[in-house]
Amino acid sequence: MTAPLDIRGPAAPPRSNGELVFAAPWESRAFGMAVTLYEAGVFTWPQFQAALIARIARWEAEPTEDAHWNYYRHWLGALEDVLAEGGAVRAGEVTTRARTLAQRPTGYDHGHRH
Repeated sequence: MTAPLDIRGPAAPPRSNGELVFAAPWESRAFGMAVTLYEAGVFTWPQFQAALIARIARWEAEPTEDAHWNYYRHWLGALEDVLAEGGAVRAGEVTTRARTLAQRPTGYDHGHRH
């Protein structure tokens, strides 16, 4: 991986003993998508960092009772922001696709048993 990840500060991903920490599979996938698109030249890392810091700052400025902290929700939102800003996707396209995927039944993509 060549993405210059922050070690400290608001854009730094969660770590334990220096290793990245993912609480759920979707978090590692979101992380991987952002790094892969960065490495493909779709956006610069400073653009992504700025979008991530802006997402976190908005969340901190407007906390709600039922909103719990999840770093990778902000990460994914920042990825959506830079992709929309750069014209890689239309602003509503990500939301529409996410809703379509969310409506799939459990196990939709997993057609076999282990």
